[in-house]
Amino acid sequence: MASRRRQNGGWTPFDAADFALDCLSVIALRTMRIAAGGPAASREIERMFTEKAEAATGAQLAAAAAFPVGGAALAAERAAAIYRRTLRANKRRLTAG
Repeated sequence: MASRRRQNGGWTPFDAADFALDCLSVIALRTMRIAAGGPAASREIERMFTEKAEAATGAQLAAAAAFPVGGAALAAERAAAIYRRTLRANKRRLTAG
């Protein structure tokens, strides 16, 4: 979905809703994969924890680098971008065949 960003770079309520719906989709897709059991479930669980740690670390580093330059708003935007990128990648992977 095309971004509906405001001129100041902030999220609109539509962006937040889109992000939330994508989160719910990924949670549901992962839950189904894990519930199916077997080696794919084990790999998905391991991947999920690894990705969460990597995304959190990346978001913290992005926010720390952006804060001195643009303050809290830029730091939050840069951190959110990491989570959006990770979420989109997971949604693509989980919905592909």
